[in-house]
Amino acid sequence: MPDPNATLSQSAGAPGTAGPTRRPEVPAADDPPTVAAGAPVFRIDDLSFFYGAFRAIRGVTMDIAENRITAVIGPSGCGKSTFIRCLNRMNELIPGTRVEGRIAYHDQDLYGDDVDPIEVRRRIGMVFQKPNPFPKSIYDNVAFGPRVNGMKPSSMDDLVEESLRKAALWDEVKDKVKKSAFSLSGGQQQRLCIARCIAVRPDVILMDEPCSALDPLATNRIEELMMELKRDYTIVIVTHNMQQAARVSDRTAFFTAEVSDEGRERTGVLVEFDRTERIFTAPSDRRTEDYITGRFG
Repeated sequence: MPDPNATLSQSAGAPGTAGPTRRPEVPAADDPPTVAAGAPVFRIDDLSFFYGAFRAIRGVTMDIAENRITAVIGPSGCGKSTFIRCLNRMNELIPGTRVEGRIAYHDQDLYGDDVDPIEVRRRIGMVFQKPNPFPKSIYDNVAFGPRVNGMKPSSMDDLVEESLRKAALWDEVKDKVKKSAFSLSGGQQQRLCIARCIAVRPDVILMDEPCSALDPLATNRIEELMMELKRDYTIVIVTHNMQQAARVSDRTAFFTAEVSDEGRERTGVLVEFDRTERIFTAPSDRRTEDYITGRFG
């Protein structure tokens, strides 16, 4: 795992401008007893994101804590995926986009001029909604990231095995790692994608609806895996499944969409961010309660 205190490699980047607003704080004493208190991995201040002139999310301010699972929930079109893609600069691959506000990763401006976005995406990995293994062997899928990043492990075989073990897949594939990744089931392919992410030794794993294309048994295995992985990684998951958020996350952020006066644009806003138990049993905002009880969304 990379040293979180190490400076991100220097390269050209898109600058952000700070504009702090009130930060939702969650007292450390309220954390689940199995989760140690830690410094924030991300400090997000007044974040807005634009696709051209369209503002997709506005004024998001929150901290994301270390070695916890943070769930992002909300109705379709409220900017959940846009938000987590801001956390590893994936959105800037789309022409005409821009960020306002500030995201600090271990107290370093993620969008600073001296930050290399490639290094950002290595340290802050991502698992997508649909399993997307490469058309290669199981082994080469896991080894791909270390190879292209110039990593020189003492043994690539050991690194592949370690990554597959962490993704709870080794016992199922150890006798066929040279076979095509496409020979695996959907749930196995998703765990392979997690192993591929782990292989480059990230600090954070972002998951954008990782179980939406999986059956209940495969979903349960991914959820169990997330609970194991948070001992070593910080996890942020977008999910439409509120029961999943309640089962696996330590903290939950509820987003909703505000509709413009003309009714033509929907802008995502953070409504509430708190301990998951509190969000689902005693939310402080009526909009959160309406969403989790099924009144809208």
